[in-house]
Amino acid sequence: MEPTKRQVTRLDYCQYLLVSQINYTLTNFAEHAEKFSHDAANRYLAGDEIRPHIVWENVKGQVVPTPYGFIVFDDTVIDKNFSREIELVRRQYSGNTHRVIKGVGVVTCVYVNPQIDQFWIIDYRIYDPDGDGKTKLDHMHDMLINCVYQKQLSFWAVLMDSWYATKEMMLAIDGLHKIYYCPLKDNRQVDDSGGTRPYQRVDSLEWTEAEKEHGKIIKIKGFPGAYKVKLFRVVLSAQRTDYIVTNEMTQDNVKAVQDVCGFRWKVEQFHRETKQLTGIEGCQCRKAASFEIISAVQFWSGSVSNKLLICRSVQSTKSKMNCYRIIFANNLSHPLFR
Repeated sequence: MEPTKRQVTRLDYCQYLLVSQINYTLTNFAEHAEKFSHDAANRYLAGDEIRPHIVWENVKGQVVPTPYGFIVFDDTVIDKNFSREIELVRRQYSGNTHRVIKGVGVVTCVYVNPQIDQFWIIDYRIYDPDGDGKTKLDHMHDMLINCVYQKQLSFWAVLMDSWYATKEMMLAIDGLHKIYYCPLKDNRQVDDSGGTRPYQRVDSLEWTEAEKEHGKIIKIKGFPGAYKVKLFRVVLSAQRTDYIVTNEMTQDNVKAVQDVCGFRWKVEQFHRETKQLTGIEGCQCRKAASFEIISAVQFWSGSVSNKLLICRSVQSTKSKMNCYRIIFANNLSHPLFR
């Protein structure tokens, strides 16, 4: 007698994503779960609705806020280079492959507590300009406003890469009375002469020894006339030099600037671990609604995966199993899975 099939729940699907190592398809799920059919899994994805705020509802009890915290924004492209039918796929530049590929763009927001060296995914947006008409900058602005007024998170500074270092975004952060640190593209036009010389590329500026150590005040082309920022030249290697700007005009130490910008890589760590541990790039659902559900579940799973990595470093088998039990008990009891 065949076992009775039952409905798939969020808990069932999340557990599957966390334990599966290679294959993350619904077909594989149904083949390895006697209680569920492939049709039941399809019906779950077609009928459920999970929005980005669910991720915050799940992690907000775990976030350790601090007045010295960072909000870090970045985007990643979920590689779908061989897809022809997935609705959200579009051609866009991938920083991972350094070329234009077919994929689904996602803008993520990570909260970093530098005092305990921990981070949490707190928000994300799927890049779908054909569906909502919003750019990645629009998504970042929405999430920033949400962090300040809805989540009311305590943080000191916003970290972002050069793609988001636009006049509108930098002035918006300044208008919220927050600090920002971000790199400029090498060809960004700036002026360090106080208006006595024409604008020039930021990578063509001349630097005194004192300026290399303490930074210099500049004006970026296109910004309001009296608006100045502090520029630092951060040499990372013989082949790479970053030009970091901030509205923290009292900052005068290039090493401190480098340390602050180092926390921006936490979001890259989250992207890498989520792709490696939840199989988000293995999602084969074609419908946008199904992909949005899977993204929410997998981003939540990614936040759990960060903790699972700690468990895997535990040497004792008994201690390791206790670590797993605690993490699953604390996270899978959330209303998200009821």
